[in-house]
Amino acid sequence: MAGSTHSVTNQPPPLLGYDVYGADRALVAAVERHLAPELLDEARGELSALGRAAGSAQLHEWAIQANENPPTLRTHDRYGHRIDEVEFHPAWHRLLGKGVGAGLTAAWARPGGHVRRAAGFVVWTQVEAGNGCPLSMTHAAVPALRADAGLAAEWEPRLTSTIYEREMRPASRKAGALFGMGMTEKQGGSDVRANATSARPLAEEGTYELTGHKWFCSAPMSDAFLVLAQAPEGLTCFLVPRVLEDGTRNVFRLQRLKDKLGNRSNASAEVEFDGTWARRVGAEGRGVSTIIGMVAATRLDCVLGSAGLMRAAVAQAVHHCAYRAAFGGKLLDKPLMRNVLADLALEAEAATTLGLRLAAAYDDGGERERALLRIAVPAAKYWVTKRCTPVTVEAAECLGGNGYVEESGMPRLVRESPLNSIWEGAGNVQALDVLRALRREPQALNAYLQEVGQARGADHRLDAAIKDLLTELADLDGAEARARRLAERFALVLQGALLVRFAPPEVADAFCASRLGGDAGAAFGTLPPGLDLQAIVERARPVL
Repeated sequence: MAGSTHSVTNQPPPLLGYDVYGADRALVAAVERHLAPELLDEARGELSALGRAAGSAQLHEWAIQANENPPTLRTHDRYGHRIDEVEFHPAWHRLLGKGVGAGLTAAWARPGGHVRRAAGFVVWTQVEAGNGCPLSMTHAAVPALRADAGLAAEWEPRLTSTIYEREMRPASRKAGALFGMGMTEKQGGSDVRANATSARPLAEEGTYELTGHKWFCSAPMSDAFLVLAQAPEGLTCFLVPRVLEDGTRNVFRLQRLKDKLGNRSNASAEVEFDGTWARRVGAEGRGVSTIIGMVAATRLDCVLGSAGLMRAAVAQAVHHCAYRAAFGGKLLDKPLMRNVLADLALEAEAATTLGLRLAAAYDDGGERERALLRIAVPAAKYWVTKRCTPVTVEAAECLGGNGYVEESGMPRLVRESPLNSIWEGAGNVQALDVLRALRREPQALNAYLQEVGQARGADHRLDAAIKDLLTELADLDGAEARARRLAERFALVLQGALLVRFAPPEVADAFCASRLGGDAGAAFGTLPPGLDLQAIVERARPVL
């Protein structure tokens, strides 16, 4: 006879079996805003299909399997031959194959591709963020490779392919290929000009032999990598294939895999080059300027990835509170919990709105949009990625003790949340990049002011924030010590301007009051009275 204590009550149903894209009103609105009308029907179909897959029980299970069975390193085969391979759980390959198949590396190959891909990347991050790394680097390699027309013509069709082939063989014999990147070294970190890896020219024009060590190389089973090394004329960018054209393996020695806080499904390795064959990309001594296009694109993906993680956390929190009862009613209806949820929802929507606007700038490609990206990408990367961790932690707390249990999925989001702030240039690097753009590229500031200026007069708190920012910019003496403050203000003002122009009034009002007007505390759940919090929470609620 079953015990009466085994009845399960007051627990929410699993947040599964729904369209992750269609349930995200802010994301849908951004796509409809930035895509040309003739592209919308096709994009809706693609993104809804991806959203339904992302919300399925099957992919949820694959994500758990990929994280519970992290990759393992095999340096040698059974006979003692050096093979330097990483073995992944089959779920990793299934997820990565679906990401490639959904066009998450194909932005450069179709109209409106960056907005469509950005929306898909936000959705896909909510399934499993680890496989976003090879997807991001493959997508981002394209602008760097365009420094060499021959390399771009050879590799771009493979990188923008929707076919995933995991086998190790020459890329010329594959319908699709993935790219990685190796920039940092243990003695320099973000100071890549201190790199010690050397590049010795070979007899064939444009080919070199690399010797050195890379401290971080993510997705080491990719088909090729962009790396930096010191050539005779200075720091230079190189393409390093994993397998050479004759079928032999390039010297690509995996010393160890990193044991990371989160991102457990994805392999990050230390790599040694010792007579490694490489092809130069761009001119000698122009390594940083050549690879900077890749860096900028991966930084935008850090913004999009953080937006996806925040959306996933907020969706779980709102869903839980919509079903969980306490103290005589649903948690969703309790004024204090509603304040917390609304505050979290504002952060997630502001991140999504900003990320999609920057993706649209890539699609536009005009001079003004390129200038806007120069200052807005590092500011957004700085701020949005830093907001991700407090959002996911607070969202986990909304589930109470359940949110601290692995089965809820919230601990995986919490562990993943700091990653985008650290990778691709940590906070100080981004803040200093904003400062560098201000000093060297006046057109970047002009483009930014034109963008936020489109919202002037619509909200007095936004107007005051723009004025305060201009006052702060009038004196850049000693600005390095306050570069973080400047980056934060650039991001918040741009988010506020976009929300005032495009979001529902209740969202824009609450954001401007709390983020620009200063009428909020240091923790989430301290929004001021007089705001329509119910409408904000309802907008963020995923409906099954």
